[in-house]
Amino acid sequence: MLFKTSRSKGKDERIVGGYAPVPHSIKYIVSIQTLERKHFCGGFLINKHWVVTAAHCNIGVKNMMIVGGDYSLSIYEGTEQEILPHILVPHPSYNKITNNCDIMLIKLRAPFYLNSYVSIALLPRQGAPIAEGRLCRVSGWGYTNPSGGQIPSTLRTVMLPIVSTEKCNSSESFSGNITENMLCAGYSLGGKDACQGDSGGPLVCDGRVYGVVSWGKGCADAQFPGVYTAVSKFRRWIDNTIFSYYSRCNKN
Repeated sequence: MLFKTSRSKGKDERIVGGYAPVPHSIKYIVSIQTLERKHFCGGFLINKHWVVTAAHCNIGVKNMMIVGGDYSLSIYEGTEQEILPHILVPHPSYNKITNNCDIMLIKLRAPFYLNSYVSIALLPRQGAPIAEGRLCRVSGWGYTNPSGGQIPSTLRTVMLPIVSTEKCNSSESFSGNITENMLCAGYSLGGKDACQGDSGGPLVCDGRVYGVVSWGKGCADAQFPGVYTAVSKFRRWIDNTIFSYYSRCNKN
């Protein structure tokens, strides 16, 4: 039986085989932290009131805060914005056993101020495909080596190619555990990947977020690429959910 690991569990190992991007060049990414300021998941801003992350990052609305405009988690740079969540909206079909529909919306108590350090991510249209082999960027904070070591405090990023669902579902890989709501990205020889603690972070292809870091088998293992929630399968749900909350506000 295949052992599945949600990317926020176990050791806080994260981007493997990557590099430090230009400071504040990835402006849509947010760090989701405990109230004790410990980073545990990533996410991304889709408008100034809403963040997208993974459903398995749900530790309760009263137990987290959202930090935008950050680059180094260990240094106060004066660019950070810390905002508490108001409502968590995990996808109603999320299955914590299969990791299907591993996506969650976070409505913020106050809006982010969009500036030179904080901006929104673009999303693909509903059902938009992404071609096998397309290079995409995944980003996050954490260990640069699957075996652990010292946690780097600065944001890391890595480029990964999209892997076809057919290949990802083969008997040599995930053996049919990849659903139509997931996509895979990684190298056949391994060595580069997202990992635990990167959960909820964005996989960006052609300037749009096509994936949310979800789960995998180990980190940067050959034959086992990282598994992401396919954002294009949920674009309509995202739009409808946000619209429904705005409608409630207007009625009240």
